[in-house]
Amino acid sequence: AIRCRAAVAWAVDKPLSVEEVEVAPPKAGEVRMKIVATGICRTDDHVLKGCFPNMDFPVIPGHEGAGIVESVGEGVTSVKPGDKVIPVSLPHCGECSFCLNPESNYCLKSHFSETQCLLPDKTSRFTCKGKQIHHFLWVSTFAEYTVIPEYAVAKIDAAAPLDKVCLLGCGFSTGYGAAVNTAKVKPGSTCAVFGLGGVGLSVVMGCKAAGASRIIAVDINKDKFAKARELGATDCVSPQDFKKPIQEVVIEMTGHGVDYSFEVIGLTDTMTAALASCNMNTGICVMVGVAASGSTISIDPMLLLSGRTWKGCLLGGRKAREFIPKLVSSYMQKKFNSDLLITHTLPFAQVNEGFELLRAGK
Repeated sequence: AIRCRAAVAWAVDKPLSVEEVEVAPPKAGEVRMKIVATGICRTDDHVLKGCFPNMDFPVIPGHEGAGIVESVGEGVTSVKPGDKVIPVSLPHCGECSFCLNPESNYCLKSHFSETQCLLPDKTSRFTCKGKQIHHFLWVSTFAEYTVIPEYAVAKIDAAAPLDKVCLLGCGFSTGYGAAVNTAKVKPGSTCAVFGLGGVGLSVVMGCKAAGASRIIAVDINKDKFAKARELGATDCVSPQDFKKPIQEVVIEMTGHGVDYSFEVIGLTDTMTAALASCNMNTGICVMVGVAASGSTISIDPMLLLSGRTWKGCLLGGRKAREFIPKLVSSYMQKKFNSDLLITHTLPFAQVNEGFELLRAGK
C-alpha cells in the first residue's frame, strides 16, 4: 500500500479535506498510477453539491487528470510502469455490444449502467482513518495515487506535459469532440455555443478547427467574451442584453438559425433555447451540459417535427481510450492550443480555492 494525500469529500456541501489516505495495490486487471496534475471540472462540483443521488460518501472526486503508471495488476498488457497515461471517465472494455459497435463510444460497464463508487469487484482501494473511501467514476484524480481498471486508462505520448494535457481527460475532449465528432461541423457553417466555461470554449475551438465561418458565443458572463474571441468566436452575445428570448436573437442574426448549436451549461431552459436556435429543418443541436438529476424538459414537438436533430454527447462522442491519445498527439503537433483554457495553477493543498474560482466564473 502507498500512503499519500487525497482531497476527501466526507459529506454533501462540505469543503474537501486534504487527508492522508492509504492506496492499496492494484488487483488483476487494474492499474495504480501517480496523478501529476488534475483539472477541476463542474461535474466535480456537482458531486460536492449532492446533484448525483446515487453518489456514496465519503468519496475522492476528480476525473480530469494525467499521470504516470506506478504498478499494474495481473493480466494488464496495454500499459506498464513508467508510461504516461490519462484516466478516462468513460471506459472501453472492448467486449460489450456497445464497445464492439464502431459508431458507439459508450460502454456497458460505465457509470450510467452501474455505480462507479467502487471498483468493478465492488471494493475500494482507498482507506482513511480506518474507513473505506469511495471512488468517483473509477478515476478519483484528487489523490496523489489512484487505482483504475485497465480499460479506463489511456496511454499517451511520453513527451506530453502532464500539467497541460490533463485537461484532455474530460473538459477539452468533451467540448472539442462534440463539435468534430458528434455534430460533425462542416466548413463554412454557422454555430452557436451556449456557455463559455472550459467545455464551451473547447466547443468553440472544435467549431473553428472544423472550418465554421461564424461562431456565436452566448453567456451571461461578459468577462468570458475576450477569451471566446481569442479562441475563434466571431460574435459574443449576452441574453441579459435583450428583452426577447435569446433564440430569437440568434435566428435574427443568422436569418434562419444556425446550422449547429451546442448547450454546454446543463440548464433545461438553455437546452430548449439552443434547440430552437438552430435551423428548423437541417439544424443539429448537441446537448453537452449535465442537467441536475431528475430534471425534465417540456418542448413544442414542432421544434423536432420540422426536421431538427437533437443529440446528446458523452466525452467527445468517440471511444475515449482511442480519441484522447490522438488528441494528445494533435496537441503536441500544435494543431490546437488548449493551454489558453488554463486560468490558474494551484498547489494541491489549495483545491478548495480552485472550486471557489470555478463557482465565481473565473
